[in-house]
Amino acid sequence: MSEKVVKPYDSGKTKKEEVAQMFNNISANYDFLNHFLSLGIDHLWRKKAVKQLQSKAPKMILDLATGTGDFAIASLKLKPTKIIGMDISSGMLEVGKTKMKKRAFDHIIDMQLGDSENMPFETATFDAITVGFGVRNFENLEKGLAEMLRVLKPGGTAVVLEFSKPKAFPIKQLFAFYSNVMIPLFGKYISKDERAYTYLPESVAVFPEGEAFVAVMNKVGFESKKTIRLSGGIASIYVGQKPEA
Repeated sequence: MSEKVVKPYDSGKTKKEEVAQMFNNISANYDFLNHFLSLGIDHLWRKKAVKQLQSKAPKMILDLATGTGDFAIASLKLKPTKIIGMDISSGMLEVGKTKMKKRAFDHIIDMQLGDSENMPFETATFDAITVGFGVRNFENLEKGLAEMLRVLKPGGTAVVLEFSKPKAFPIKQLFAFYSNVMIPLFGKYISKDERAYTYLPESVAVFPEGEAFVAVMNKVGFESKKTIRLSGGIASIYVGQKPEA
């Protein structure tokens, strides 16, 4: 499957390099903008995503594209023994590390610099993997999902929270206006990065959501268990499981 590649800056660098640069640029204002632009609903989405793991009671959790660690913090409700938050942006991680120390979560949540498509972990290390609004930024989606499958234990679960495209009137039209006009306007003004919040709606537009994303999960070897559309289809939760050995 070949989809159009959308990059933040089109600077001649790889998508991976540009995504890291973009998040470094906006890291100082990211948390504020994230909650402001989602009208705070991102908290509820993460809560619902974490709930998908409740019956599994995972002890070792990997939070990929962790950013400043909000998904990792939400996962503390599962009472794991260890959460590793991994991201390619050193700027986002620095903000996240400060947040963990401030809230005294740093003994459970370990923030690490790393590439989701080439992870430094042994095969079958984690009971669960979470990714919040990150798979859309993978340079190679199949490679990233295959690497997630590799580091999961047999029977382990991956929960992916990602933006999708509403299909029904009037949410479809309202979301299009909000994401294409309001988000870039506020994002540019507050983050001072002209492209970062224009890239967001562009990347959502080309992302293979819904059944197309489930098909990629299944192609790399996941057993897809569930897809949950949130807030009229503005976001979706995808739940996949690594087959039992």
